[in-house]
Amino acid sequence: MPLPPSPDVIVESDETVWKGRFALDIIKFRQRRFDGTFSGTRTWELLRRGKAAAVLPYDPVLDRVVVIEQFRLPAFAAGLNPVMVELAAGLVDPNETPEVTILRESHEEMGLQVESLEKIGDFLLTPGGCDELCSIFAGRVRLGEIGPDGFIGTGGLASEQEDIVVRALPAEEVIEKAIAGAYPNSVCTIGLLWFAARREWLRAKWLK
Repeated sequence: MPLPPSPDVIVESDETVWKGRFALDIIKFRQRRFDGTFSGTRTWELLRRGKAAAVLPYDPVLDRVVVIEQFRLPAFAAGLNPVMVELAAGLVDPNETPEVTILRESHEEMGLQVESLEKIGDFLLTPGGCDELCSIFAGRVRLGEIGPDGFIGTGGLASEQEDIVVRALPAEEVIEKAIAGAYPNSVCTIGLLWFAARREWLRAKWLK
């Protein structure tokens, strides 16, 4: 995808040097500085992941939030616990809206049907090197039986070797952990901090 035109950015070259699941571009550019002049030539590597969407599923009757757990190689490489607590999420397919992505990913990763959606916001996850822009939503769900430790099932696509555990946890518990910084997954924490601020409003709206 070409960079958008702008009077404040001069693109000198844009070369795709790798194209596997995602593309890696090397871009040489100059940008307008705060004093109005242009910078010298800068060279950046840009990982092209594109648009993504995530959902924070919430049952307002049971006052529980649904999270997933799965292995993440980048977390392992960063020295973190590779089994991360996350929100269900996925990349937006061509000609697909983030809302449609959410419905698809909710079924694939959690086996849940999301009803009402409330937009939380759009967030650039790694502004220093990746163009992935994630739209995060809260989504109403209706939960059934809940097992020990909030276990409600497993999910993921066998064709992609996904191995996912799905849990429905008390709202207070996940909010406290998010505020304490217990979830290093940024999308999960962003969604939960919004939820901490808007929980009572959201619950009242969805219980009408």
